[in-house]
Amino acid sequence: MTSVREIGKRVLISARAMTHTTERAARRVGVAGFLPRLFAERFTHLGGIDTEEFQRQLHGCRSFDDTRWTGHWQDFARQHFARADTALLRLGGPSTDQLLDPAAPLDLHALGELLSPAVTILADRGPVADPEAVDRFCAAHPDAADAAIAIDGLIKALVYEFIAAWPGFSPARLVAYERSHRLCEVLLGSLDTAMGVRIEMVRIPVGAQTVRGMLMLPAGVESVPTILVTNGLEGTIAEALLPLLSRRDAGMGVFVMEMPGTYSYTEPLSIDAETIYSTVIDHLCADPRLDAQRIGMLGFSFGAYWSTRMAAADPRLTVAVSNGPLADRSFGLLNSIGMPEIMVSALVSTLGARGPADLSSKLATFSLAQHYRRIDIPLLVINGARDTLASTQDSIDIAIAAPDAQLVLYAEDDHCAMGHAEQWTALSTKFLRDHLRVGVEVTA
Repeated sequence: MTSVREIGKRVLISARAMTHTTERAARRVGVAGFLPRLFAERFTHLGGIDTEEFQRQLHGCRSFDDTRWTGHWQDFARQHFARADTALLRLGGPSTDQLLDPAAPLDLHALGELLSPAVTILADRGPVADPEAVDRFCAAHPDAADAAIAIDGLIKALVYEFIAAWPGFSPARLVAYERSHRLCEVLLGSLDTAMGVRIEMVRIPVGAQTVRGMLMLPAGVESVPTILVTNGLEGTIAEALLPLLSRRDAGMGVFVMEMPGTYSYTEPLSIDAETIYSTVIDHLCADPRLDAQRIGMLGFSFGAYWSTRMAAADPRLTVAVSNGPLADRSFGLLNSIGMPEIMVSALVSTLGARGPADLSSKLATFSLAQHYRRIDIPLLVINGARDTLASTQDSIDIAIAAPDAQLVLYAEDDHCAMGHAEQWTALSTKFLRDHLRVGVEVTA
């Protein structure tokens, strides 16, 4: 049951959003009260950042303005770049400026050899990275301490650049996004061999659009069952792929892409994105290293909308997992009460809406209700039982209506069950492996 106090807070946030006074209030009291409830948790989990330290940093942020917001978070990114630079200098490696410059000559193999003694810092961090992991590693492996510090510094710089980029669209944020993405490419491209996998940067043209993704394949395996992973409104490839590295021995390929309409895409999101996802599945099915008969899909948040929709629309999918799906109830006016202005603006930009009224009209076109009963593959629906960003009832509705669906709701947890990330990661991995028949010899 939502408390009166909570309802009052949500109404106030909506009032600020409607009157465009959020920025004025943020300059007085800070941005924290006008962010999604899970904002801090998602970034501390990804970066292995101490919670109290991050809360202090968040408390000091006083503006959503493009340059003020990005400048605040990039100050912390610079601190971690400096840590990485000091360690890389001792190792005889390139500077972080060289790593960030796509035009600079960079030997990823050589960088990987320098960093590989501490590859576990990247490879085994999992969905909830431990802030003390690096200190423990350095104490146990002093000869590899510089490699560990360099990797950790680059990961944390990547995460702070991602925060600076959040939620995208404005000029300084998009510059930060490209820096974060570049760091992701460098880290994964240099350390994939040390992790026992192959990671490739993939570009898939779809009309005037280009899907920018990363494909991770287990080494020495042929005809690999593969999952297409897509995140939501303001998620990045790094946010989806880094936590999945700890599951790299699951025997599945992983292709991660960002949702159309976000970051590097040039056109707004529409229901025509179904064609983009279908084209990506075309690409996966055409890759001779992948098993076209064993393709699954995993989506998070708005990306879970697409894993649900594509489970109904594309017969080449064998299995799907939808974590925190948005659907008809989430797109309704009632669910918008309490949505921070920064998230409303992100939705408006993502869908190319002219304003809140047009946004409601565009969201209505995304109705999923007519698709549920057409889902004839196994579908696992996951969420927190007290989702404050989307409607938990959407998860329930999907699971009830889809003929072969399972529903897992985590009590007292929020959007995408972030507080149970370790549990649902293990659960979804097993579900996908079972239905993709990983480890089972498949004959034509």
